[in-house]
Order: sequence, then C-alpha cells, then structure tokens
Amino acid sequence: MSNADMVARDLQVVWHPCTQMKDTERMPPIPIKRGEGVWLEDFEGNRYIDAVSSWWVNIFGHANPAINDRIKTQLDTLEHVMLAGFSHEPAVELAERLVKATPAGLTRAFYADNGSAAVEVALKMSFHYWRNTGHGEKTRFINLSNSYHGETLGALAVGDVDLYKKTYEPLLLKPLTARSPDCYEREPGVSWEEHSRAVFADMEALLAEYAHETCAVIVEPLLQCAGHMRMYHPVYLELLREACTRHGVHLIADEIAVGFGRTGTLFACEQAGPEGQPNGISPDFMCLSKGLTAGYLPLSVTMTTEDIYQAFYDDYANLSAFLHSHSYTGNPLACAAALATLDEFERLDQVNVNRRLAQHMADAVAPLKDHPNVGEVRQTGMVLAIEMVRDKATKTPFDWRERRGIEVYRHALTQGALLRPLGDVIYFMPPYVITPEQIAHLGQVAAEGIERAVST
Repeated sequence: MSNADMVARDLQVVWHPCTQMKDTERMPPIPIKRGEGVWLEDFEGNRYIDAVSSWWVNIFGHANPAINDRIKTQLDTLEHVMLAGFSHEPAVELAERLVKATPAGLTRAFYADNGSAAVEVALKMSFHYWRNTGHGEKTRFINLSNSYHGETLGALAVGDVDLYKKTYEPLLLKPLTARSPDCYEREPGVSWEEHSRAVFADMEALLAEYAHETCAVIVEPLLQCAGHMRMYHPVYLELLREACTRHGVHLIADEIAVGFGRTGTLFACEQAGPEGQPNGISPDFMCLSKGLTAGYLPLSVTMTTEDIYQAFYDDYANLSAFLHSHSYTGNPLACAAALATLDEFERLDQVNVNRRLAQHMADAVAPLKDHPNVGEVRQTGMVLAIEMVRDKATKTPFDWRERRGIEVYRHALTQGALLRPLGDVIYFMPPYVITPEQIAHLGQVAAEGIERAVST
C-alpha cells in the first residue's frame, strides 16, 4: 500500500485531534506503518526521528523489546477485569512501586485512563475531601496563567490556554488565576530564581484572600508544556508548597507531561525544596500519565495522601465514598507496560543517562542562541525549546497567522525528523533511546528550518 492510498482511506473516515481538517489539503497526515526505537516509518520506507515522543508519551522507543515482552506475557494471563470489587497483581504491584517512587506521603494510587481523567479525579477528590470534612464552602480552584491540564471539561476549566478553552467557556467552572512564573517574561539581568520568587507574590495574594473558599491550587511543575514550553525555577514550587500548607489548601502537581525523567529527575517536584530536603516537595495530589506506560497503552494515576484517603473511609450509608470510575481503570495490560517502564528506568539508570543526553541537546542548538529571530533557547532536562520571534531585542512575536513554525515542521519532514511545533516554538522532547548523533541531526534540521521559516 502506498502512502497516498492510506491517506485517501483515512480522510474518508477519520477526524484527527488538534487539527483543522482543511489543513490536510496541503499537509496530509503521514501514514505510519511501523516504529522502532526513535524511528517512525511510513508505507514507502521513509523514516522520521520521533523528536516529540508521539505527543510526549514514548520514552523508551517504539517496539521496545522489554516492554513488548511484558505486555505479551500479561496478555496470555489476564487482559482485563474491572477494579470495582476485584483486584489483580499488576495493579497492586504498580501502586506499590509508585508509592515508593513518588514523593514521601503519597500513599494511595487511584487509576484512570488518561491525563485529563487523572486531573478530573484530583479536582473532584479535593472538592469532595473538603465536603466530607465539614468545609463545603471550599468550591474553587486556583491555577496559573498559560497553564494546560487537559481537555475534558473539568481539566479544561483549570487550564488557561485560550486556543483550547475559549470556545467552551460557558460550560466551565471559573478558577482564580495567578500570574505564571514563566521566566521568558523576566526582565533583562534578572535570574530565573529572582523572577519566580517575585511573581509568587501574586499567588500569595490570591491565597490570602480566597483560601477559605479554595479547594486546591493546580500547577504543572517547572514546565508549562502546551503553553509553548514555558519554564520556571523550582523555588516557586517550594514557596507554593509552604503557602498551601499555611493557608489550608491542597496542592495538585500535574506531572502528566513532566514526570518520568523529562525534567532531569524522575519527577519534577523532586527539584524543589530547601537544602536538607533532598527529595523535594510533596504535593497532596500528583497526576501521572503519558510516560507512565512509555507510550504503549492508556493509563493514568492520581497519587494522594493517607489523610485524604481516610476522609472517604466510612460506612456506606453515610454516602461519603468516592464513586468516580472508568471502565478500564487499572487495566492489567497497561499496568504491565507501566511496570516494564519502571524496570527500564532502574536497569538503564535512565535519570543519569538523561543528564548526559540533555547536554548533547544543549550543544546541538547552541549556535541558535545568537540568531536574530530566536527570542530564547530554554531547557529543562530532556525538554528543549526554541522560540522564534520577529525581533530578538524586544521579543516581538511573529503574527501567529503566518504559522512560521509549520514551515520548520515541513522542512524537518524532508530531512527525516518529526518536529511538530507549538505555534512558533520548536522543541525537542525525544525518546530516551536517542543517540548523540541523532540529537546533532535534529539541531541541524531545526537550524535549517528556522532559517527557511524566518526568510519567507
């Protein structure tokens, strides 16, 4: 079958996510036949480095032999059973291992199907906790500007990216929004830490005024991914944890995109906290998905504390149970993939390997820091972003309707690389099996693509 044949079939029946389908008239979808390691291969043998990990999920490469084998073994034993009134070993073992791996105090794992669902669980659980403990006045949430937490209605409501949210505003609850500590906005000569500390005053003011009616603050630790890969200093998380505790408000850490080694530690929250607290801060809820199964199967988990768990532990007649459910909650095949993923982290010492790979990424794009149309090259661990601008001195952006980032994407495809942009931000978020040589190639392709895009 040719690429054209597959595309013709696709466009007769499939409605693609996050896509204006009219765009397919000039940019048809790329049909993928197989994957191996960092490579995706189409029906005519063309190969592409999956530099964005297929939407940030694939961390140990496509068709990873160890993960494949674990899923195949599980498939011959148990493919699925409901988790209401039943249990199975993969769900129990995965919960045990996540309790050990996540920050101290997170002792309970509640499974769902995807990242948005994990956020929904955290929002509902926080609200319900306060209701169960006699604080029904707590009904609001605080988020950050430019944040993104998913696209189901609850998760969408606590995000702040207009592109996804604005159309559905009439359907959504109304959060309080604090200014993001996004360090792209810092003044010249101001460090990341100084900027993030200063911006925290806005969050402190909201908590001081509204804590009595607030269930939780929700943040993406260190990195606002869908918000154009904007980054901030860990000190903000340290300040936020202390303030949430002081004001009696839950802290929800949405580590769906940033967990599992993306930021330089297994979880981003580990990088925050005062000296003498080497394991970072502990949120009241931690939402995990994406890399949890290395991109193999849909699975998410909301980790929470024993205190929150006990607030729901009651006689049935009191109707205080948390009755949220999904048909595929704790699916054994997905749990098996997640267990194999955790095994790979241990076997490969992957967090330390990633630190070396991150340096290769920095080196590959170093020349772009002086490009007149690059406003910033920023990096947090295995995530690197290049922001194209019309004017470097003022950081004046290009008109978004010019879609300069798409030109980089189209060029990259001709050079065997998948670099799907976020507006005019080109980013690398590759599988951890990528080599230094492949990283160098991505740097060259990005530089060529940017030069073409800004010259049109």
